[in-house]
Amino acid sequence: MAMEGYRGFLGLLVSALLVGFLSVLFTLIWVLHYREGLGWDGTALEFNWHPALAVTGFVFIQGIAIIVYRLPWTWKCSKLLMKSIHAGLNAVAAILAIISLVAVFDFHNAKYIPNMYSLHSWVGLTAVIFYVLQLLLGFFIFLLPLAPLSLRAIVMPIHVYSGLLIFGTVIATALMGLTEKLFFTLKDPAYSTFPPEGIFTNTLGLLILVFGALIFWIVTRPQWKRPKEPNSILLQPNGGTPEGGEGSMAINFGSNMEKSDLELDSEVAARKRNFTLDEAGQRSTM
Repeated sequence: MAMEGYRGFLGLLVSALLVGFLSVLFTLIWVLHYREGLGWDGTALEFNWHPALAVTGFVFIQGIAIIVYRLPWTWKCSKLLMKSIHAGLNAVAAILAIISLVAVFDFHNAKYIPNMYSLHSWVGLTAVIFYVLQLLLGFFIFLLPLAPLSLRAIVMPIHVYSGLLIFGTVIATALMGLTEKLFFTLKDPAYSTFPPEGIFTNTLGLLILVFGALIFWIVTRPQWKRPKEPNSILLQPNGGTPEGGEGSMAINFGSNMEKSDLELDSEVAARKRNFTLDEAGQRSTM
């Protein structure tokens, strides 16, 4: 099935991948060149793992995981395969985000810096917690064949909405973190004097913002959603249509369901006839 507006989708996809890659590259240049590198020794070098892993995993990889269902050349792949890829990318992003938290807490504890006092830390930790819960919820309800289809239909709109909300929150948290770090570290020359590091890191923030905007645009275009699978209907609690192809749960009913319904009706009718004949027989013997 051909995608409507394929060239526009491809242009935005390439742009998103390019901007996302530049975001990761700029982050690595920032921590390696301006912030003196990476380490795991309780110093500022250990802290540098925090932005490096957060941008790589929590921003870039999560963004790719969100739009993986929209890739038209994967529409012929099974839904289970795409679910596994989606879950795998989100799992990698979650692991990198958790390691980035360990790095910043370890650095703060080594330097006797208070933890969890800034808005950046509050929002960031909340995003990580809800992201892990979102990942576990998706794994047990959508990836494993355990949850009933009615439950999947109820949870799916919440799953889609909360995923986009968490991603937007991560983008905002990253921008807060960059600004906070620059205010803390740029003293001479001051951040307000437009030093090279300040301009470079501000550019990194703009790249992260543009990447988030491109991901949001791609994932919210209805003409680019994954098409419904053949011989399936969509189960929705209100009978409506889901927001995206990745938000639809295809349920194969087919002729077996119709046959089972007919057999059930025939069995009920036969029981009624037998009951009537038995009752008539009893009356005749009396």
